[in-house]
Amino acid sequence: MIALRFYGSGSHLQVVGDTMGFDKSTVSRVINRVTDSLVAMKDDFISWPDNQRKNLIRAGFYEKAAFPNVVGCIDGTHIRITGPSIDEPAFVNRKGFHSINVQAICDHEGRFTNISARWPGSAHDSHVFRTSAIGQHLENGYQGIGQGVLLGDSGYPCRQFLLTPYRQPAAGRGQARFNRRHCSTRSTIERTFGIWKKRFHILGSEIRMKPDKTCRIIIACGILHNIAIMRNEPEVAEEQLIDNQPQMPPYNGPQDGKGIRDHFATTFFGLINCMFLFFPIFIHCLSLKKGGNLKIVTDLYMITLTIC
Repeated sequence: MIALRFYGSGSHLQVVGDTMGFDKSTVSRVINRVTDSLVAMKDDFISWPDNQRKNLIRAGFYEKAAFPNVVGCIDGTHIRITGPSIDEPAFVNRKGFHSINVQAICDHEGRFTNISARWPGSAHDSHVFRTSAIGQHLENGYQGIGQGVLLGDSGYPCRQFLLTPYRQPAAGRGQARFNRRHCSTRSTIERTFGIWKKRFHILGSEIRMKPDKTCRIIIACGILHNIAIMRNEPEVAEEQLIDNQPQMPPYNGPQDGKGIRDHFATTFFGLINCMFLFFPIFIHCLSLKKGGNLKIVTDLYMITLTIC
C-alpha cells in the first residue's frame, strides 16, 4: 500500500510516510522493493502481441477510424524529474525542464505492448525508437506488411513498419483522408498517456529520484496500468486525458516507407475507394426516399464523401 500510495499520489516520501505512519527511510525501502518486484514481472504484463492477438488489435483499431492493418500506435512522453548531478544538460528537453523521454506502444484498448524508459529528455523520439529493442526488432526482423504497421507522428521516420502523416498532403490522392484517419487512430496513444498519468500522479509531478530509479518507477507504473485494464478498473474523466508534451521537430532523415504510405493512401483512402465504401449508404438512402427529393439524397452522399 505504501508504494501504491506513492505511485498514485505523487507525494514526497516524507508526506507518504507521515500519512501512513512510517518514517521516510522505511517508505523509500518499501518503494524500491515493490518497484523492483514489479519490474521483474515486466514480460508477463507488457509484451509484443502474437499473431492471434495482432488480429484482434487490427480489428479494434479498424473499428475506431477504418485505418487497416494497424497493430499499435507509438509516441513519446516526458516524465519530469529533478535535475541530476551527473550529465544534467542531457536531461533538459525542448520545453526547458528535466525529464525522461519515455517511448510506448499501445493497442486499441490502451494497453501497453512495449515501453522503453531509459533516455534523457534531450533525446529525439526518432533516436529513442531507432535504439530501442522494438525498433531494432522491427528493423532486422520485419518480413512485410502482413505483420502489420505502427502509426507514429512526424517525429518518427516513415518506414515500411511505421507510417507517419504526410506533411503536405497532395490533393486528389487520398493523402488528406489518410492523415485524418491516421490522426484519429493515433490519438489512442495520446489518450493512453493521459489515462496513465491521471491514474498514477507520480508521472505527472516531478520525480525527485535518480534517473535510474525513476526509469524503474515508470516501468512499474506501466505494468500496473496494464493490470488495471485487465481488471477493467474505471478510467479517469474524459476531459482530463490530454497529454501536453514537448513537440519533437520533424524527422528529416531517410524515409523508406513512403511507398507503403502512398499505397495505403491510394488503395484505402482514395476517392474511388471511398465511393465504393459508401455506395451502400447511398442505395439505402434511396430506398428510404422513394418518391422523395433525389437531390437531398445525392447531397447527403456527397457530404459523406467529403468526410470520408
